[in-house]
Amino acid sequence: MQPFVIPLSGLTQGGTQFKWRADGKFFGNSGNSEILDADLEVDVHVEKAMRFFGVDCTIVGKVTVLCDRCLEELELPVNTGFKLSVKFGESAETADAGDREIVMIPDGSSELDLSQFVYDYTCIYLPMQRVHPEGECNPEALKYLSTEDTATEAPAAGSPFAVLKDILK
Repeated sequence: MQPFVIPLSGLTQGGTQFKWRADGKFFGNSGNSEILDADLEVDVHVEKAMRFFGVDCTIVGKVTVLCDRCLEELELPVNTGFKLSVKFGESAETADAGDREIVMIPDGSSELDLSQFVYDYTCIYLPMQRVHPEGECNPEALKYLSTEDTATEAPAAGSPFAVLKDILK
């Protein structure tokens, strides 16, 4: 069976469990250059009731990205998930979905591919700024980051901007 694909036509009424792993190859194949490696466990519980499927998914593990400060590898924990209400039909209903996202699939579909959901929810979970905790960045890389204000440096005497230094006072 293909990872992250639920065979809808083969499910019996009631609940069914699926377990998959997502690694760096999964994110590499998805075209994501930000996630260098991953070790994620994807647990899915599918509840079938007539022509309705409830999908509850949890994604737990870790991903490796580059630190925004020192550009060294940084391991980040992941603990996220999603809930879907999968229905057959052509248009989305306007009813309140509560805590679930409504997914409409064409009549006669026999599979539900969750790979895009796993990819999206993992990427959305990651913080905007990805940096090592204070003191853990590569010290060699930090040497090149300047914290001094270069605007207060005096221009060279022969510089045409030397006369402007008095304006700052």
